[in-house]
Amino acid sequence: MTDPVARVTATPAALELIAKLEKRHGALMFHQSGGCCDGSAPMCYPRDEFIVGDYDRLLGSIGGAPFYISGPQFEYWQHTALIIDVVPGRGGMFSLEGPEGLRFLTRSRLFTDDEWAALRSLDAARTA
Repeated sequence: MTDPVARVTATPAALELIAKLEKRHGALMFHQSGGCCDGSAPMCYPRDEFIVGDYDRLLGSIGGAPFYISGPQFEYWQHTALIIDVVPGRGGMFSLEGPEGLRFLTRSRLFTDDEWAALRSLDAARTA
């Protein structure tokens, strides 16, 4: 089932970096925790080397890589669409893009009223 509104998307630059990292490391996944060490940077890992927690929520995928967010972080950001971008600089110490001299960055925008209504309807249908 495809959600009518994407909770997470990626810029062309981010998709390009994801493809490059996937060639080097195999299947990938992302996690946005908002923890003290991560800040607003999504972390990119080999898909089988990160254990998703019980409270983590799958938002969607970018470049074929699943994108999870911690439950508490989702509560803060549930009204926003996440846009994953790439900027020059050093990423999180455990994130795969570090050696590239680039880092993933989360940008966001508020959902429109129509998008928010569609998401609320979908959430209600899933919990019914």
